Amino acid sequence: MHPNVVRVQEALRAHAVAGEVVVLGEAAPTAATAAAQLGCEVGAIANSLIFDADGAPLLVLTSGAHRVNTELVARLVGAAKVRRATPEFVREHTGQPIGGVAPVGHPAPVRTLVDSWLSKHEVVWAAAGHPHTVFPTSYDELLRITGGTAAEVE
Repeated sequence: MHPNVVRVQEALRAHAVAGEVVVLGEAAPTAATAAAQLGCEVGAIANSLIFDADGAPLLVLTSGAHRVNTELVARLVGAAKVRRATPEFVREHTGQPIGGVAPVGHPAPVRTLVDSWLSKHEVVWAAAGHPHTVFPTSYDELLRITGGTAAEVE
């Protein structure tokens, strides 16, 4: 098992998450590819997107059916500018590659917003540290394990 996935599994256990990591047959770098492999709605995929908020990492867990409004998010977090992070910035702050960023298992806690739209789904799927891995969770559990803030991000 990839070391990133092991770290995510350890974090999930530490937070008493019941869902187990699932290894997908193919990489799932997008919500659409993950949903197709899992047989669920795109909106039930929790995209883990890292942004650069005035130089600090910001994780936005958004429904796969949404696009993040960076101006709205900047206002929500009190940042002058929020922009998509570079792959290097993402790895530096999460230790994980774009397309596989998990909500947990990072070297240090990352400020997190959780898209309230995810609450519409009983089961939500999130990446588990590698583009081939996901785990089942829920909106409430994502808020709990990340210490995140509920927000409308679209």
